[in-house]
Amino acid sequence: MKLKVISLDGKKNNDVEISDKIFSLTPNKIIIQQLVYWQLNHFKARTAKTKQRGEVIGSTAKIYAQKGTGGARHSSRKAPIFVGGGVAHGPKGDVYKIKKINKKVKRLGLFHILSQKNKLKTLHVVNDFTDEIKKTKIFNQFLLKNNLKNSLFITDKNSKLKIIKSARNIPSLKVIEEEGANVYDILKYKNVIFTTSSIKSFQERVSKWKKIII
Repeated sequence: MKLKVISLDGKKNNDVEISDKIFSLTPNKIIIQQLVYWQLNHFKARTAKTKQRGEVIGSTAKIYAQKGTGGARHSSRKAPIFVGGGVAHGPKGDVYKIKKINKKVKRLGLFHILSQKNKLKTLHVVNDFTDEIKKTKIFNQFLLKNNLKNSLFITDKNSKLKIIKSARNIPSLKVIEEEGANVYDILKYKNVIFTTSSIKSFQERVSKWKKIII
């Protein structure tokens, strides 16, 4: 399959070849959802931790007789209703983090979300940026002209250095290197834009991964 290459100066360019095994799968929403949930789950540090009654150090002796006092029945001072006792329903630290997700699922999910973008015609390729774009206005005009607002730029290292200064002040635009491509960012932005070098490098890198059952 081929994609048209967009040029900064508007000139016509040759198409770039993309792999059907990466960009033309039937998207599986369940796999994508699992990966997004896993990423969101790891964004928060989850450092807060309270002790439950079983973790509080102290005597387990019954504080008074079960019957005959006229009061409620209690076991020990560790109960959540007492000062110094355990905390009911408090934060449990990183216990609830999803610790692990299969590598094959991560990789397959990346292919599925890219296939979804390709299916929706929101996957684009631009020429490598050889000259530095110093003004935000010029870069913004390029985006407006090609209807590429709200985009994730997945670039090679050299192109990133050329556009990072002009791109950082544009809202709804994020620039990352090819190695950092992930499901959450790709899903978050409407358009996904590769440079010619980055999409070739990406395909070459993922082709070395162990065989994934699709």
